[in-house]
Amino acid sequence: MRKLYWYISSYVRKHGWIFLISIAVALLFFSFLLPLINKKLALKKSTYIAIVGEYTLTDLPKPIKNQLSAGLTKIGHDLKAEPLLAERWVIEDDGKQYRFVLKKEVKWQDGTELKPEDVYYNFSDVQTISTPNEIIFTLPEAFTPFPISVSEPIFKIKWQNKVFLPDKMKIIGIGQYKMLDYKLRGNNLTEFKIDGPEGRYVYRFYITENEAINAFKKGEVDVLLNISSCYDLCDWSNIELAKELAYDRYLAIFFNNSDPLITKNVRQALSYVLEKNYTNARAIGPINPNSWAYLQGGKDYAKDFDRAIERLLDEVPRKPLHFELTTSANFINEAENIKKEFEAFAPLAIEACKNSKDVQDKNLCQNLDLKINLKISNFPDLSNYQLLLIGQESSIDPDQYFMWHSSQPTNFTHYKNTRIDSLLEKGRQTMDFEERKTIYQEFQQFLLEDPPAIFLRYLDNYSIAR
Repeated sequence: MRKLYWYISSYVRKHGWIFLISIAVALLFFSFLLPLINKKLALKKSTYIAIVGEYTLTDLPKPIKNQLSAGLTKIGHDLKAEPLLAERWVIEDDGKQYRFVLKKEVKWQDGTELKPEDVYYNFSDVQTISTPNEIIFTLPEAFTPFPISVSEPIFKIKWQNKVFLPDKMKIIGIGQYKMLDYKLRGNNLTEFKIDGPEGRYVYRFYITENEAINAFKKGEVDVLLNISSCYDLCDWSNIELAKELAYDRYLAIFFNNSDPLITKNVRQALSYVLEKNYTNARAIGPINPNSWAYLQGGKDYAKDFDRAIERLLDEVPRKPLHFELTTSANFINEAENIKKEFEAFAPLAIEACKNSKDVQDKNLCQNLDLKINLKISNFPDLSNYQLLLIGQESSIDPDQYFMWHSSQPTNFTHYKNTRIDSLLEKGRQTMDFEERKTIYQEFQQFLLEDPPAIFLRYLDNYSIAR
């Protein structure tokens, strides 16, 4: 013990200044620097958010994309494109070329400057050329909604090499919110983590709304984002519930127009049968009512049995009106009510047919015995159905080419109308604003006269948080 004391005393006498400095540094560390480090390293609060649907790293849901980055443009309140990462753009060559000038000093989340050559959109038929301060898009033909197309957030991808582990994709965007990590099951996301200035966000993915709600009840998530109903959570007292009417999403019964039984007369008749007491939520067509092109006072197919019968008796079906109505679990209650309304109408139609002097073959009247078989599927087969009750997202621009033009594989209703095709072609190529507005209002008029669907209501969006 004496020997140890002697060694320490000798060291202090010989190196006293080092000893004093060491004590001072230690005191500074523990009194000042350590709290700062602990504060910096302290775990941020994590918020767990449920998202319904199947998504991949190359097909992220809108809430995540919009949180992580930004596009060349943004969508204004009037649903028109406005500058965002681009300070301006010029349209040339009769609408076939768009020149976007980038804002200066915009940086990616890794600190590098955003350059024109960094901007990438996966357009299959668009030529992209970069200059020192411009991105030039050359289209095969005029496409007026193009500035809206580039409102999609942009990203750049890096690969993180992991020792003894699979390489991981790093998605880099623009803004304060950065990707931290993700988990996959196969190619589908199960979890996606984002770091923000005020906390962390952990998105968890569920195939159905019921799965997401059960996760909320079990405490796996803190927030339910954009679900169609509050279900039994409406009665919970310890939650925050927000409800908004989503005018960009509508509920409709889509007809499979390739079915020979589903004629124009049948589509019109069925459209007149249903009660549509949806107050402010009533939808009469596929265009967003906030759009500058929305048609006020269009044909709304209010419930009218007389008109429905008139359409059916004008050309009595040669086969029984027996249909399969496919829907998801989210809309099963609405589907059951639709089934009741259709089948309640059938006896009236049969009776009117038997009493009609214009119907020569009274045996055909039994074909008006409208029957509905319900089929519940969370993933309906869009290539094989008769009637389909689902929600559909309306495009920001009134352009409806992808949905109703006869040439498009995305036209899952197999709708064919040469007048509609012509209007859709003109609408996306016309540069004059007032002329475009006239075209799309005509489009709505003709579409409702030859209805490819029964447009019902705009959908509610519920967000629920603990």
